Amino acid sequence: FCLMAVPGKVAAFRLPPLPTIGEIIKLFRLKAQKQLSQNFLLDLRLTDKIVRQAGELKNAHVCEVGPGPGGITRSILSAGVEQLLLIEKDARFIPGLQMLSEAAPGKVRIVHGDILTYKMEKAFPKHLKKNWEDEPPDIHIIGNLPFSVSTPLIIKWLANVSKKDGPFIYGRTQMTLTFQKEVAERLTANPGGKQRSRLSIMSQHLCTVENCFVIPGEAFVPKPEVDVAVVHFTPLVQPKIQQPFELVEKVVRSVFQFRRKYCFRGIETLFPESGRLKRTEQLMMTANVDPTLRPCQLSMSHFRNLCNTYRKMCDEDPGLFVYDYRDELKQKKKTRNLLKSTSQPEQTEEANQL
Repeated sequence: FCLMAVPGKVAAFRLPPLPTIGEIIKLFRLKAQKQLSQNFLLDLRLTDKIVRQAGELKNAHVCEVGPGPGGITRSILSAGVEQLLLIEKDARFIPGLQMLSEAAPGKVRIVHGDILTYKMEKAFPKHLKKNWEDEPPDIHIIGNLPFSVSTPLIIKWLANVSKKDGPFIYGRTQMTLTFQKEVAERLTANPGGKQRSRLSIMSQHLCTVENCFVIPGEAFVPKPEVDVAVVHFTPLVQPKIQQPFELVEKVVRSVFQFRRKYCFRGIETLFPESGRLKRTEQLMMTANVDPTLRPCQLSMSHFRNLCNTYRKMCDEDPGLFVYDYRDELKQKKKTRNLLKSTSQPEQTEEANQL
């Protein structure tokens, strides 16, 4: 219910008495499914803490990803949001979420769907749109993500940040999400750190990424084998690498392909076998990158130089960007197997004659 005290004052919102999250789990016979890597967070003090990391939510529009039994949902509603969009893939959770929706009339919209395919361009009112250079809009994405979906989803959203589409058509929409502790460490790792990876570069070149706090595994039901970290993302006004997302991702993925070797070994895979060595040397020399550095030692400016130089090389040779090292390896293997199979009958014939 909504307590309207003095006309003209902002209404204070409080949820009416509801069954606890544990009771809702029992009521609807909900069980976390291992294949969907589901883990429930029942402690409302922790869900409140996650929601506080998102910033000021009073009168904000929020999208919660994978609300499950609705622990974080309650904390978001208690923060006084204007509208809450819930996107839940698992139909078993919908009745419990509808109970919350009825307790907060007019505030909650439930979508039974997959966040990986859901179109967020029309998820929020148009009047909330802000220019990219302005402060972030009054829109937030919050979610306790299943481990299986967290990495592909953040890569998808980083691509959206780069293109200013999806949830970022409204401006620099902020995100507060949970990840396995190790993934969170990769997202925020500095040059030279053991966890420095493709995720570190892709996220940090587009966003300010903050590892907020760690939730021990025992706070979840069922208890995962790892701890969980809460990470906050704010898109940058200017990306650190001014190149298309696909090009940056290709260069970064190639560099980290052989993460334990010198970086030139991964960079080689950007080029076809014929002329590979010469072009790798040309790229590294122009980008001023020491070929004996390990991938995790490369700074953001190293990656910027590599991407800018690789872009020039692609402009000079339009077929270069579509080259795929793995496709070349598959083709070689196919050819070898073909040669093997065609030479096999002859060998058998020789053996028969002998």
